[in-house]
Amino acid sequence: MSDREDIINLPLVHKGKVRNVYDLGQSYLIVASDRISAFDHVIPTLITKKGKVLHKLSMFWFDFVQGIVPNHIITGDFESFPTTLKQYEYLRDRSMIVKKADRVDIECIVRGYLAGSGWKEYKKSQSVCGIKLPVGLGESSKLPEPIFTPSSKEEGGKHDENISFEEVIERVGKNVAENLRKISIGLYKKVSEYSLLRGIIVADTKLEFGFYDGKLILIDEIFTPDSSRFWEADKYEEGKPQDSLDKQYVRDYLEHINWDKSSPAPELPKNVVEKTMEKYTSAYEKLTGRNL
Repeated sequence: MSDREDIINLPLVHKGKVRNVYDLGQSYLIVASDRISAFDHVIPTLITKKGKVLHKLSMFWFDFVQGIVPNHIITGDFESFPTTLKQYEYLRDRSMIVKKADRVDIECIVRGYLAGSGWKEYKKSQSVCGIKLPVGLGESSKLPEPIFTPSSKEEGGKHDENISFEEVIERVGKNVAENLRKISIGLYKKVSEYSLLRGIIVADTKLEFGFYDGKLILIDEIFTPDSSRFWEADKYEEGKPQDSLDKQYVRDYLEHINWDKSSPAPELPKNVVEKTMEKYTSAYEKLTGRNL
């Protein structure tokens, strides 16, 4: 697997499952690669141009929600990059220069529908992250109101764990915890209401925040097919899994071949790669009204 990141001669601060973060001195350069992860493993097959979808959709949303909370963006426009970076054409449409924020180590997850780990937890306890939900909900059911279901932010490939709001308070303090919940739900509502007009249901999403100059700001990526579940509204049927426009397609393939989720991840066949990129592209174009 090679996504040309080796050509970038800059200090590498962090290599995540999908993003690389480089130190520019007063700021960071975040590069969205074409890697894809599932079940906390990086898949060895690249999804060509996937990083461009993540970057361009995030930039669209950062602009869309800027009235709710400040964000870390300095610029995501390659033409505005310093001359020293313009030698790397690979960075075009997949990288952003951002403020150096101190990350809050909480995954801020908002759910508007019951799916994934939330559905599994509900089946056992009729609750998600300590939030009691109405009885009788099914898989993919719409919730009465969006709920904030945070998880721990773990390093080194460890699996993030769902935690209660009380535990968030213990980790970051009451004021910060309440702000994280309020802002996350506000962002989800604004984006999901708009997305529904574009024919997309945002079932749930993951957000990250940090502190910059003492203020809470939005960081990382937002409302992408990597960090959200996107369902086509006209195909939605309560009570079963949905045909989604996100990386669930890759998860489903790995489940289908009975991968044990602990041994090295298998390569993806060409048809799965192509279908995944087709879904990511469709999500971007439906939501933005722009061609990729």
